[in-house]
Amino acid sequence: MPSPSTLERIRVVLARPSHAGNIGAAARAMKTMGFADLRLVAPRRAPDAEARSLAAGAAELLAAARTCERLEDALGDTVLAVGFSARGRDLSQRLRSLREAAPEILSDAAHGPVALVFGNETYGLTNEEMGHCGMQVSIPANPEYSSLNLAAAVQVACYELASSARSFALPRRGEHDEATHEDVEALIAHWQSAMIASGYLDPGQPGRLMERLRRLLARAELERSEVKLLRGMLGAFEARMRR
Repeated sequence: MPSPSTLERIRVVLARPSHAGNIGAAARAMKTMGFADLRLVAPRRAPDAEARSLAAGAAELLAAARTCERLEDALGDTVLAVGFSARGRDLSQRLRSLREAAPEILSDAAHGPVALVFGNETYGLTNEEMGHCGMQVSIPANPEYSSLNLAAAVQVACYELASSARSFALPRRGEHDEATHEDVEALIAHWQSAMIASGYLDPGQPGRLMERLRRLLARAELERSEVKLLRGMLGAFEARMRR
């Protein structure tokens, strides 16, 4: 598995972006996936109020973005430049899907900076610009309309690499909310006594009822508040039976 520092070595390079808003949105997309190095090559407009607004919580990433006049300047220290294209080109390297190429990109990033290079919103990368890239990749999309918004393409690219690197996990409930083994066992015992008292369960011939109940509760992944709710219901039933 790639180390946490691997993503830090991956930079996003936007070549000749036309819309400052896309720069801000790209910065936000990067931050959500753990990327921080943004380079701008000859942008038509410098990041402005619109860019800062669309960057939302990634304003510091946008402020730290470096601007270069030439693509070569943004790639000078990289060990790999990955050019993104929505179409195949008559170039020496074959077009690969981003998902297929992700492990190799991460492997190279373990050894030095890697650049993800995106072209102008209207025309993409020129063949000359793509010639500076050692790998040509694409984000597969609907062939009848395969053009992704620039910031959306950055988001997908960063997601694919962060996912391949297994950088993030789904948020989990706080441990204090999860029912413990002791909580569940107490619930099962309470449920068993209530079923016996109601006549629903014959303790002499229990069959597989308790086994099935235990399986059901295990699948439910109960929280403590839910155990409390169920035991409250059982207590109410028992109180009614005693009347």
